[in-house]
Order: sequence, then C-alpha cells, then structure tokens
Amino acid sequence: ISSQTITGNFANVIHGLNANHLTDQVIQRSKRMILDTLGVGLLGTSTEVCHKVTQYSKIYSSDISSTIWGHLDFRLPPLYAAFVNGVAVHSMDFDDTWHPATHPSGAVLPAVIALAEALPREKKISGLDLLLAFNVGIEVQGRLLRFSSEARNIPKRY
Repeated sequence: ISSQTITGNFANVIHGLNANHLTDQVIQRSKRMILDTLGVGLLGTSTEVCHKVTQYSKIYSSDISSTIWGHLDFRLPPLYAAFVNGVAVHSMDFDDTWHPATHPSGAVLPAVIALAEALPREKKISGLDLLLAFNVGIEVQGRLLRFSSEARNIPKRY
C-alpha cells in the first residue's frame, strides 16, 4: 500500500511532466486546440460581455503586462489579461469541450499566454515550452474533473 496521498501523487505526476512526454499526436492536437481557442477568443472580443470586462479591467495597471486579444494598443496585468481573454473565449461558447461538460482550452490558454508574455525578455520560453505548459494545464483540469464528484453529476443536472 502506498503511503503517498492522492494529492501528493497528483503533484508528482504533474511536476514530472516534460517536453519528452509530448508525442507528435499530442503536439498536433494541441496546436489545433490552441488555434481553435485563439479563433473563438478573437471572435469573442466583439461580444457585449467581453466589452464590459474589458472596460472594467482598465482600472488595473502594472509594470508587467500582457496583451488583450484583438486590442494591440491595450495591455493589462497578466491576471486581468487572462481573465479578459478567457471571457472572450467563453463568451461565444464554441470553444472545445469534453464530457462531462467543461471547456479545457478556454481556461488554460489565456493564462499560459498571459504568463508567457509577462516573463522578462531573458526568460522567454520556447514554443515547445508553451505547448508543455498548455498540456500540463489541460492535464491538471482533466484530472481535477475526474476527481470531482460534482462534475460527474453535471449531465444529470442539465
């Protein structure tokens, strides 16, 4: 019997992931998911809810900033950029999904991109590092979904 907790095992698996774990199939699928999410997010920048969160978020500023999709002249602190871009993705509700209902890329990609942009120039990450971060985020979300008794009941509630 293992003395390790579920949380400890989960953390070890996630911490142990590296670019060597990304198969060609995972890389190709990830690129498709990222492209789809960016497309839906750019379309979502025209929605009323996205306009509202963008206006609200303008009160925040920082020396460290990330891009708001569809607005080349407007940047926000990474936390708020991820929030606004995530709202843009979800506002169209065309982003990818899995069963039970959750939208993995719309939650992960805006955060990964905002953090990557906010890194100092000397610490910029490679495209492969970005794909790894994206996949780690998807893996975390998938495992949390699997652990959740609430998530298992989503189809029955709707």
